[in-house]
Amino acid sequence: MSVRRLADETVQPANFAFSKENTAWVKKRIALYPEGRQQSAVIPLLMRAQEQDGWVTRATIESVADMLDMPFIRVLEVATFYTQFQLQPVGTRAHVQVCGTTPCMLRGAEDLRSVCQKKIHQHAHQLNEEGTLSWEEVECLGACVNAPMVAIGPDTYEDLTPARLEKIIDAFEKGAGDTITPGPQNGRIFSAPISGLTTLTETPAPIRAKPAASEQPAKKKVTSTKIARVKEPTVKVARPGDSALFKTPAGTPDDLKLISGVGPVLESKLNALGITKFAQVAGFKKADISRVDDVLNFRGRIERDEWVSQAKALAKGGAAEYLRVFGKKPR
Repeated sequence: MSVRRLADETVQPANFAFSKENTAWVKKRIALYPEGRQQSAVIPLLMRAQEQDGWVTRATIESVADMLDMPFIRVLEVATFYTQFQLQPVGTRAHVQVCGTTPCMLRGAEDLRSVCQKKIHQHAHQLNEEGTLSWEEVECLGACVNAPMVAIGPDTYEDLTPARLEKIIDAFEKGAGDTITPGPQNGRIFSAPISGLTTLTETPAPIRAKPAASEQPAKKKVTSTKIARVKEPTVKVARPGDSALFKTPAGTPDDLKLISGVGPVLESKLNALGITKFAQVAGFKKADISRVDDVLNFRGRIERDEWVSQAKALAKGGAAEYLRVFGKKPR
C-alpha cells in the first residue's frame, strides 16, 4: 500500500466549516447513531466535507474530530487509509479518476492515462496551470463490463476511446461538464449489448398493490366439526390509489431516478402507482410513506434516503436547487 500524507502546509487553509445546509445534514447524520457511537459517522462526515470543498484538509480533519469527540490521529488514520479521500487540492472543475485495474487495462486504460497526461499534467495528483483540472489512476470503479472508463465526481463515463475522453475533458475545462451525459459513451444502454437487448425484452406487467379477486387462491372449507370456525373481521387497508396524491398528473413525467435511492425498478413501481412527478414525492406525508413502503417492499428507505427533501429541491429548481441544498449534483 502506498504511503498517503496530507498536503504541504503551504496549501493548507487555516480553518474549515460546513455550509449551513451541510451543517444541518451533519447534525441529522450524527443523530442516526446510538448514544456513544457517534464516531461511526466519521466517514460520512469526511465525504460530505470533500463533496463541499473538493478535498480533505488538515482543518477538515480537526473539525470533524472535534464534532465527534475523537483524537485527531484517529480521523487522520481514516482519511489516509481510504483512497476515496483526496488529501491535496483537486481541479475546481474536474478531478478525473482513471480506472487502471485489469479489465480496463486490457481495454485501453493506458491510452486514457496518456490523454490525462497530455491534457492535464504529466504527473497524477497535480493541477493544470489554471487549477481547473487534475487526475489520478485508481483501482476498480465497478464498471468492468463497460471498460475502459473514468469517474469524474459522482459520475462515471464508460466505453471510452482516447478521442472521446479528450472531448469530455475539454468540456469540463470550459465549465460545460453538464453537457456530457454520464454512462456509456458508445450508445449502448447501461451494460446491455451494443447490438441491443437479447434477454428480458418483455414489458413488465403493471405492479398492483393488491392481487385481483380472481387471482386470490381458493379457500379450503373446514369440514371437521371438531374445529371451531371463527370468522375474521374484515379490515380495509388504505392503498396509494385512495389518495389524490397518487393520481397520475398530466404532462411529461419527471426523471425520478434523480432522487438518490430511486433506481429504474423503483421508478417503474412508483409510476405504476401514479407517481410521476417530483412534486408528488415532495408532498408525501407519514401515512403516504407508509402506504408506498407496503408496495415498494423497501420499508424505511424513503425516510432513510430523504426522498421528500430531495424531491422538494428538484421540484423547486431542478439540479441547480439540488446542488444548492445538498452541495452536490443529483445523480
